[in-house]
Amino acid sequence: MNILILGGGGREHALAWAVMQNPKCDKLIVAPGNAGIAAIADCASLNTEDGSAVLDFVQENAIDFVIIGPEAPLAAGVADVLRAANILVFGPSQAAAQLEASKRFTKEICDAAGAPTAGYAHFTQADAARAYIREQGAPIVVKADGLAAGKGVIVAMDEKTALDAIDDMFGGAFGGAGAEVVIEEFMDGEEASFFILVDGEDILPIGTAQDHKRVGEGDTGLNTGGMGAYSPAPVLTAEIQSAVLDDIIRPTVAEMARRGMPYQGVLYAGLMIKDGQARLVEYNVRFGDPECQVLMMRLGAQAFDLLHAAAEGRLAEAQANWADDHAMTVVMAANGYPGSYEKGSIIGGLDDLPEDSINMVFHAGTSQADGKIVAAGGRVLNVTARGASLQQARDRAYAMVDGIDWPEGFCRRDIGWRAL
Repeated sequence: MNILILGGGGREHALAWAVMQNPKCDKLIVAPGNAGIAAIADCASLNTEDGSAVLDFVQENAIDFVIIGPEAPLAAGVADVLRAANILVFGPSQAAAQLEASKRFTKEICDAAGAPTAGYAHFTQADAARAYIREQGAPIVVKADGLAAGKGVIVAMDEKTALDAIDDMFGGAFGGAGAEVVIEEFMDGEEASFFILVDGEDILPIGTAQDHKRVGEGDTGLNTGGMGAYSPAPVLTAEIQSAVLDDIIRPTVAEMARRGMPYQGVLYAGLMIKDGQARLVEYNVRFGDPECQVLMMRLGAQAFDLLHAAAEGRLAEAQANWADDHAMTVVMAANGYPGSYEKGSIIGGLDDLPEDSINMVFHAGTSQADGKIVAAGGRVLNVTARGASLQQARDRAYAMVDGIDWPEGFCRRDIGWRAL
């Protein structure tokens, strides 16, 4: 099969790495890709949010299957354009992608499905939002309704922070994503991620993970796109997973189908666990980044077969075969991230690191210049390893980190601390 993956980050490098191991893959193209992806697949320059441009590329290159990585092309309706032309695609329709593209929509689905989640209110005017915050008090959570690259959520531990967030969102700090705001009850507990493939009707759980959102060690500092992750997540016990499937996932999938927007793709449920009970924090309609990296390390070549089954509506006959192992990824980011940072610094030492089913460095924000790998983003590398225990995976990952020569980068040294 000829396969196209849309995206150019660490998530897409991990997906490409897994797909390339499957003998069903004859040719793989990734658009736009990055310097790490270019070492294992063809990369193409393509506007991934332009459905017509993607369709033209697919037809010109005899692509059999398209895997959409990021949320933006899904929210732009690229999957719809491809399906209308009878192209097999992994990823939800534009209507179904509202589960990530609109916080308000997700809350309405949860209400209709009876899925446990935080109490909330929705606002289109700043004055009403401020009044609500003063009435409710802090801690409280303020969310931009639309897509904000993972940065549109403010967990306000005091009232001033919440009010400042309202000013920022309605003031345009998050662009159009902040034109509407959802304000939620603060939920305490331990957060974890659950990934479920959906084919419109049937579901297949394919793994759990825990992310580290804060930039500083001990989960301090500003929120980021994610500074590291590990899988599986011990807090998501078999009992809790079963309850989540029955109380949250299946009712959501049924409600989406009832509304005429059946969900097909991966459903990434962010959950808050407290006293053995889970509530939904949010849905994402694509794999998490960097959670995808640890899932792909553990799934390997079978990942392609599972995504293909979801796209073809065959999940009822599919099964995820897990090794009894652990994986961890450590994000190396440019100094200054998530604030301002410089691009173009040279990254050395990568050629001396192992690349196999146990150890991989997935590239996120990288490019090539004069034959060298250079930093081209905020989150730049995902240093990832498997092990028989989480401690072994951690030791292997940090050993690779120590082999990378990049003075202009940094990482957290405590990834996995909750589980360890």
